[in-house]
Amino acid sequence: MRYASLFWEYIKNYAKTRLTYRADFWIEVLSDLLFQGMNLIFILIVFQHTPSLGGWSEAEVVFVYGFFMIPYGVFSTFFSIWNFSERYIVKGEMDRVLTRPAHSLYQVLLENVDPPSLIGSFVGAIIMVLCWFQLDLPFQLLDVLVMLLLILGAVLIYAGLYTALSAISFYSDAPTGIVPLMYNIQNYGRYPVNIYNKMIRFVLTWLLPFAFVGVIPASYFLEKKADDLSQLALLTPVMGIIVFSLGLFLWNHGVKRYRGAGS
Repeated sequence: MRYASLFWEYIKNYAKTRLTYRADFWIEVLSDLLFQGMNLIFILIVFQHTPSLGGWSEAEVVFVYGFFMIPYGVFSTFFSIWNFSERYIVKGEMDRVLTRPAHSLYQVLLENVDPPSLIGSFVGAIIMVLCWFQLDLPFQLLDVLVMLLLILGAVLIYAGLYTALSAISFYSDAPTGIVPLMYNIQNYGRYPVNIYNKMIRFVLTWLLPFAFVGVIPASYFLEKKADDLSQLALLTPVMGIIVFSLGLFLWNHGVKRYRGAGS
């Protein structure tokens, strides 16, 4: 209950700040929508030159992209810690966080909460619904529960990987350059993994499992039998728990090594 109360207080403070700078809020929402729109346009342009991509139709790839947007939006809302190294390690704000009687990661996440990113999740859901009807996919009430479970697993994968990436700041003075690399790698997860060579497929599936945040869970609803993707989909929550546990372990271990901001 104490952590739930903290969450509510942080959200209220965020709302007060945004009400003061409303234009910034809508500019951020618009920029996110434009960015996601450009990615979608790129996919549509690709299919102007080819009828399929690795055996996947245009509607199927757009469906995967729609799913990809949902967990990414949730993750960006509650795990927006892209600037952790610069703000909390270099500028020394981690010292302030560690003086408070709440888990350090929880505090950092709440201080950087970004609700406008949820707009991307809603847009992704709309894209999925449109493609669902276009592909004439069967629908059962169980699909809603499975969808929520797969989205949760995908969010945990994102959270675990970027928590681990942020935790590197406790061990290294300059980990910032890894963030753009990881960001670029994650985008491969929104495309069918069978279009890549075996090495990249292995990395995206088992080492940096970004395939589990897009194409693999989405394939469950598309019933793609090629490469057993639809069977791997149900492993998404398990993969999420494993990855997030590893990320949290690295964070907790890194906090123990932290000795305060330097001069």
